[in-house]
Amino acid sequence: MVLISAGRPLVLSDVAAQSQALVYTWWLGTQAGNAIADVLFGRYNPSGRLPMTFPRNEGQIPIYYNHLNTGRPAKNEHDLNYVSAYIDIPNSPQYAFGYGLGYGYVLYSAPIVSNASPKGNESVEVRVNLSYAGNTPRTETVQLYICDKVASVSRPVKELKGFQQVTLNPGEKRELIFTITTEDLKFYNSELQYIWEPGAFDIMVGPASDRKKSVTVNWWK
Repeated sequence: MVLISAGRPLVLSDVAAQSQALVYTWWLGTQAGNAIADVLFGRYNPSGRLPMTFPRNEGQIPIYYNHLNTGRPAKNEHDLNYVSAYIDIPNSPQYAFGYGLGYGYVLYSAPIVSNASPKGNESVEVRVNLSYAGNTPRTETVQLYICDKVASVSRPVKELKGFQQVTLNPGEKRELIFTITTEDLKFYNSELQYIWEPGAFDIMVGPASDRKKSVTVNWWK
């Protein structure tokens, strides 16, 4: 196990390849030793999530989760011919925005929406079920992302639009509900008007920006 005290993203590929686990402590205060010991000896179940993206290689910089799409996006890590992809490293980051591990495992169901074809200012409820397998309580940060698939200006491949933190006991199952409104769909168009446009939206829920399940909603005016 490797402890890393730092305050920004680092290239950790070589370290990660030689380690069974990484604990990124950031910059802690006078109780750093006690806090780290509690995590290492299982007295506290870590629940932190990355607020930034960690690259695999310096050549990936700048790298961030809410980037614009390319004209030829790669379908997966092995899709290298005539697409926007590296040939010597994977396209994906070492650790994505929102990533973080803890003791035990949380299983996510596929998200279910209350209305797959809303109109106007109708809201949509997104439901997801969590199932926790672990021996100690765990705080999980459930993240909701939205992708506007077609718009008058280029839109990011995903944007964080909400999150909920829940503490799960061993063996516990929990249903979470997110409410999406047209306010969550808005962006500044080419005339700097803050609007939303009708169309298809991917709604994604998961424990990190690269680990999510999705459902598509067609929102009409």
